Amino acid sequence: MGERVTIREVAARAGVSVATVSRVLAGNYPTSTASRAKVLRAVKDLDYVANAHARALAGAGRKTIAVLMFDVVGAFYAQVAQGVEMEAAQRGRLTLVASTGSDPARELALVQMMREQAAEAVMLVGGVVQDDEYRQRMARYAEALAAAGSRLVLCGRPAPTPDVPALVVEYDNEAGAHAVTSHLLGAGHRRIALLGYEPGNTTGEDRLAGFLRALNDHGVPRGDAVLHGTGFGQNHGYEAMRDLLRKADGRPDFTAVFAGDDRAAAAAVVALREYGLRVPEDMSVVGYNDDPVAGDITPGLTTVHIPAEEMGRTAVRRALSGSPRAGQERHVLGTHIVIRDSVRRVRG
Repeated sequence: MGERVTIREVAARAGVSVATVSRVLAGNYPTSTASRAKVLRAVKDLDYVANAHARALAGAGRKTIAVLMFDVVGAFYAQVAQGVEMEAAQRGRLTLVASTGSDPARELALVQMMREQAAEAVMLVGGVVQDDEYRQRMARYAEALAAAGSRLVLCGRPAPTPDVPALVVEYDNEAGAHAVTSHLLGAGHRRIALLGYEPGNTTGEDRLAGFLRALNDHGVPRGDAVLHGTGFGQNHGYEAMRDLLRKADGRPDFTAVFAGDDRAAAAAVVALREYGLRVPEDMSVVGYNDDPVAGDITPGLTTVHIPAEEMGRTAVRRALSGSPRAGQERHVLGTHIVIRDSVRRVRG
């Protein structure tokens, strides 16, 4: 192995100052989009591991569990982090949480930092859009962590490649989508719109698969479904619903909406009301995750409950009890429907 790459070499490769590299890697100081892209590209090209910066992140190291997630605001991520923190604290460990903003380059840079600091476990939470380069790189990190006595833990996402030494803790995402779609079909709905999900994202693809499998099981042609996937969350759900209503002049030919998550579902309800459509009288709506918003809106949202906190707890328990060299280990937690008031029965 050659000499360790320095931060000065990263700065030289990126064509920026050492201070700019420091700010980008720390992630807590504003930098321009162009500078950030240059630095992350240099980090990737040089396979740089930021020793000093990793140590600055709250003293990461042994007795530390690192949790990397899209954001720290969303209910799902917050619940997973809470489960990790509670279980880790009971076992005398410190939990370090960092957000990636759904930026694969940022996520990979953070994994490098935690690898160098030898955190006992490095957890990646939530779905991701995976390409071949991402899968290969994560496989290398999993092997490097295992060799150092640490563990790569994937919460709510599949292993990057078969047989990598990673701990995978998932929930049955596809089964949840199948169940809630079957609930709509059982209520007589045949033309259903799926919106507020992200194509290519592992979570979105599983939910799409469950949705389509339910249609097939009930003899509903795939062509009868309305698919409008641009992304998860409030903004995507609202815009997708508005777009479908606009194209239908406010009189859609579908009778139900399955939104990829509860925030998208709540936003879809708002869009429907703006067009004078009532839920569930004029349109049934279901979501996914069982976020607090599902019980707060009127009518209460029928959705799929994810055991997010238990997933975090399970991840810590299994990571600390298993051997890093044990190979790939997978645990799947169940999901279930929470029935509220957002679905009405229609005649088939």
